[in-house]
Order: sequence, then structure tokens, then C-alpha cells
Amino acid sequence: MIYADYNGSAPLSQDVREYLVKRFEKGPFANPNAIHYLGTKTLMGMENARAVCAKVLGADFDQVIFNSGATEGISTIFHTILSNEKNKKIIIISGIEHSAIINTADYYATRGFTVKCLPVNSNGIVDVDTLTKWLKEDSANIAMVAVMAANNETGVIQPYFEINSLCLKNNIPYLCDTTQFIGKTPFNFKESNMHYAVCSGHKLGALTGTGILLVKNPEKLLPLIIGGGQEKGHRGGTQNYLGNETLAVALTTLEKNFVNINTLTEKRVEFEKKIKSAFPEVVIIGENSPRLATTTYISYPGIHGQAVQIELESQDIFVTTSSACSDNSPVTSKVLKAMGTRDDIGRGVVRISLCLNSPLAYYDKIADALTKAYTKLAKVKSY
Repeated sequence: MIYADYNGSAPLSQDVREYLVKRFEKGPFANPNAIHYLGTKTLMGMENARAVCAKVLGADFDQVIFNSGATEGISTIFHTILSNEKNKKIIIISGIEHSAIINTADYYATRGFTVKCLPVNSNGIVDVDTLTKWLKEDSANIAMVAVMAANNETGVIQPYFEINSLCLKNNIPYLCDTTQFIGKTPFNFKESNMHYAVCSGHKLGALTGTGILLVKNPEKLLPLIIGGGQEKGHRGGTQNYLGNETLAVALTTLEKNFVNINTLTEKRVEFEKKIKSAFPEVVIIGENSPRLATTTYISYPGIHGQAVQIELESQDIFVTTSSACSDNSPVTSKVLKAMGTRDDIGRGVVRISLCLNSPLAYYDKIADALTKAYTKLAKVKSY
């Protein structure tokens, strides 16, 4: 079996599994906010995990706030920036953002804010020139900017350093959705100098329902969940200490795998060339842009992506057609529409996303399976 949907969700890493087995045997299990011995010991384990996460992510200890995942982190940041904003009423996002950003921005649009959407070129890269223009024209009215670091469908890496620099110069908060970036390539929060970043544990091989919110100035954060003042008042509710511990284990494992980035990239490029050589009609989305080493977004125009997905699954290879949020809709995704992708290409995409320690031989097996699928389905094109 080949699992090739890591952009959707990563299986529990082997290191996390082994850690949990030992952890369940020895404990402790207690409320980390209790002042008795077991509570204090549980808290120490969680705070050690915070220190490990901070080190791997290049953040200060206090800048790491544990939560349930990127979606909660995004909502918290919008809440922090916009709740008391009376003058600045413009929210800038891009056309390729995850629905967690888009839907949250739309929510605030019903409360008096205006959402402006940055265009994206055909290679999947956000137009920084347009952002520069908007900042020059109306920076006094812009409340925040939210543009991701790497796209979950295409794997295209965005110019987030440049975007952050523009925001800093104009004193505008920048939220960078790093959910698909962290764990797939090195990231240093302090070096990025951005205001906010988010990630989800299930993308990293940690337990589902865990996540990290990185905050440049945590004292300015407004809690979305008030509760009993946990996480130094930044996020109420008894902490998922076991899940938070797995974040540290998973991030440590992923950091060790960064040495595989160049080798995996070379193999991915070889795989893409092999398929395009056999099927010249095939399109690699974002082919000419910087991409994550682990992601290929491929389409055979005229063949439905879901049909390809079914063929691959029959050979025990698991891929998806776009993001998990839109996998059930056989239409061109909003990301591809923003890129100006034709419908015959957009409806044909499948996303192949591995992890940094996936065996290189996986690409050979996927290439063989994809060749069989395309050869079969090309004879009965559906549109």
C-alpha cells in the first residue's frame, strides 16, 4: 500500500506511535494545571514539549501556543486583530487560500469589513505587485493581510518573506498560513519576522486535534476560548497534553528528514518527466514555480481526476483530487480557478503528496500505476 495524501493528513509517525506506547505505560495522567505532584509532572512534560517545538520552529518558548489546529489558530488571529478594530476595515487575502482563511474572512465581511482578494498568476504565485499597489494606495485602511506560505493543492511556495516585509513596512499584521509548509521544509519563525503562523498536528504525524499558534507578540493575543486561563490566558480549556507531547516528537522526526529534500525533489522531477514523456497532453500544475519537494498536482485533460483516483486505489495507491475539503466535488477547485486553469484540466487533477522519508521507489510504482490508468482511461475520455 502506498499512501500519497500527506497534504490531506499524515499517518501517525512511527516515532509518535512508539512514544505513545511507552507513555501509556508509565504515565503520568493528570490535569497539567493542578498543583499536586502528578499535575506538576504532567505540566513539566507538556512544557518540555513546548520547548522542543519552539527550538525546531525557531521561536521563543512563550511564542508557542498549543491549540486544536490551524483552523482554530486562524480564527484566533482574526479575532485578535479585528475584534476591536474601528477604523481599518480592509482584509487582504489571496485567491488560493485554504477555506479556513476564506470563510473566516467572509464571516468578518458580514460585520462591516471589506475583503480584497489578491490575484494569482497561472503558475500559482500570489501577485506581490498588486499587494504593493494596494498598500501604497490605502495602507491606512488595511486591517490585516493573510497569505499562505505554500499551497495545499499545488505545493507552490509563495513569496511570504516579501509579503511580510511589505506588511512590516506599513505596520500591518500579517497572518501566514504555514500549515502545508511546516514539516515539509525548514521554517524559522523568528527569522521570518512575521506576526502570526499556524500549523496542525495531523499534517505532521502527530495526534489529530493538536496544533500550534506562533505569535510574535503573545501579550497582544486575545483568547478566542476564554475558559479558565490556561496557556497563560491565551487559550482556555484543559490542555491536550498527550497530543502536545506528540507534536514535539513529530517535529523532531521531521527535522531529521530535511536532509532528504533535494533527493526527493530530484525523484519527483524525474517522475513528472517520465509521465509527460509518455503522455504529452499531461499538465503539471505549478511546474515552473518553486514547490514543496513532496507534491505533484497532475492532470490529463479530458480524464476526470476521480476516475484516475479510483484506478490508483484499485492498485492500493491512495491519492486525492484536490484538497480534502473539496474532494467530493468533480469540479475545478477554487485554487485552480484563481490560477485561470481551464476546466478540462481542472477536472482532471490528482494530487500526489508524499512525506520526506517516503521511499523513492514509491514514485516508480506510482508512475507505473498512473501510466496504466491514463492508458485505460484515455480510450474512454469522459469530456
